[in-house]
Amino acid sequence: MNQPVIRVYVYGAEVKCASCVNAPGSKETFEWLEAALTRKYGEKSLQFTYYDIHTENQEGVDMAIVQQLLDDELFYPLVLVENRIVAEGNPRLKAICKSLEEHGLQQVSNS
Repeated sequence: MNQPVIRVYVYGAEVKCASCVNAPGSKETFEWLEAALTRKYGEKSLQFTYYDIHTENQEGVDMAIVQQLLDDELFYPLVLVENRIVAEGNPRLKAICKSLEEHGLQQVSNS
């Protein structure tokens, strides 16, 4: 059975936010999520994209989300699954997995 390809977006910045001093940076969080979720669901089922909120002219970026992050209305790293916010600040893997499974993704076997 073919699983759908689910898009996961992470918005962040190279500089950590003031309240995120002890947390991993956005890029590290993106890399951690990509590794953990690919291991759990398989690489063919997921497509990952990272957007730096301080980089202009990124293809596919949602400027409304970027502006909310710049205005401190949302916290980064911000994780979206299929354009729906599922985690912000210090993301929890459990909440992200729940969203992926709601989109029809199933865990790959550990064989």
